Amino acid sequence: MIIAQSPTVRMAGLLMSLLLVTSVPLGAQSAPSTAPYADTQLADPAQEAEARDLMETLRCVECQSQSIADSDAPLAGDMRSIVRERIESGDSPEQVREWLVDRYGDYISYAPVVRASTWPLFAIPLILILLAGMLLRRRLSVRRARRDERT
Repeated sequence: MIIAQSPTVRMAGLLMSLLLVTSVPLGAQSAPSTAPYADTQLADPAQEAEARDLMETLRCVECQSQSIADSDAPLAGDMRSIVRERIESGDSPEQVREWLVDRYGDYISYAPVVRASTWPLFAIPLILILLAGMLLRRRLSVRRARRDERT
């Protein structure tokens, strides 16, 4: 047996369904960082500029494809806060970078330093370029020798 519903009841049910469907994605959003300096600039413009420049060169560990300056991840907000707090307390940008690299590893820096663990990143491209140059030179000399034999 089908019970007839009034148009008002059907409309209310439709609105409730629509509200439920549109509110679920909002709950999936991550909460903003609660760090005090995550999105608050420093009072000194020079220190804020140093902090901003440093944040552009540090990779967000959570997103992995954005700098902490561009990322909306809560962890990036915490890291922005750490950068601003340490620069405000008098640390140089390099001291802050070293502290973060010690804590999170070399991966965090877009400008890695040559160390025992990172030297292959710098050496392998050079070795590949040298090998390609040697192969090209050899191939060209063989081709030139064949051409000289024909003439």
